[in-house]
Amino acid sequence: MIPYGRQDINQADIDAVINVLQSDFLTQGPKVPQFEAAVSEKVNADYAVATNSATSALHIACLALGLGKGDRLWTTPITFVASANCGLYCGAEVDFVDIDSRTYNLSAQALEAKLIDAEKKNALPKVVVAVHLCGQTCDMESIYTLSQQYGFKVIEDASHAIGGKYKGEPIGNCRYSNITIFSFHPVKIITTAEGGMAVTNEKVLSEKMELLRSHGITRDPQRMTKESDGPWYYQQIDLGFNYRMTDLQAALGVSQLERLDGYVSRRHELARRYNESLSELPLTLPWQHPDCYSGLHLYVIRLKKDVTTITHRELFKKLRAAGIGVNLHYIPVHTQPYYQALGFQAGDFPEAEAYYEQAISLPLYPMLSNDQQDEVVSRLKSFLK
Repeated sequence: MIPYGRQDINQADIDAVINVLQSDFLTQGPKVPQFEAAVSEKVNADYAVATNSATSALHIACLALGLGKGDRLWTTPITFVASANCGLYCGAEVDFVDIDSRTYNLSAQALEAKLIDAEKKNALPKVVVAVHLCGQTCDMESIYTLSQQYGFKVIEDASHAIGGKYKGEPIGNCRYSNITIFSFHPVKIITTAEGGMAVTNEKVLSEKMELLRSHGITRDPQRMTKESDGPWYYQQIDLGFNYRMTDLQAALGVSQLERLDGYVSRRHELARRYNESLSELPLTLPWQHPDCYSGLHLYVIRLKKDVTTITHRELFKKLRAAGIGVNLHYIPVHTQPYYQALGFQAGDFPEAEAYYEQAISLPLYPMLSNDQQDEVVSRLKSFLK
């Protein structure tokens, strides 16, 4: 089976993890701060807070921005459920904004229309989570402009996008957002096995997220409510969580980060080969906005159902049966049973639902060989004759 995504682990990665295993600290040691510093430098952000998952990072980012009961979080329906669930974790209401038909990201035009209507109803969002699907950024300049006009905070869910650029600058520099989130799951661009990170340019947000990721506990005398009892002393000053990243994970991340640019470059090379090979098939190929250099976590095709006899489901099943490990990213969140129980219905976000009926993610990862990619293309062509 050729998977849709796969980690690349080399000897340098293995040695980095072994070195931690043989050190004094398996967790809460020097490697996590080292990884945070390396990522913040790479993306030109002032602060970075490593966590045990991107989901955890989204949660504490929302809390740091003050999201709570009575507030609203808006995001895209075409994302993993965590981009919406983070709002529910905080007690907020969640709603969605339909996608752009070309980028498949949250549509800035649809967002503006929804904001105009929400302002009339006194129901504006406190936070908008802009998800960079497949590694391509949303129209962040427009979203930022709307945030200034309507008073909401912006989180970039860049789980797919580390190593990419927007308007020539690294994704994650937070020029157009308050916080950016990265994922280091094994199928993402670089991995720490499991893990995530929140980056920001706002010191207050960084300090709040650092507190929340470790039980709300501080050892900083300046933040305590009374004088310390001694060198052992700490205080819990907030209700936090155990969302810490281990030194084992961070060591792997430091090693992987050194190959980030090469990984993204290879993904672009593979995407170009797909573009050339698939151009004559009844497929809509990924469109890249000229303002964006995508991290290219995913290569998503859409089946042109009106010009082929094979169905979306049949094509997916035939590819899987042929050893091509395609996937689908994502099932629209508002169609999930949990969200339908909250009142969402099929038909609420037509662009997202049309995408779901046509989209297939093809294998794309740095170690995918040209021969393996040619096999994917050959199978596709045989099924779409």
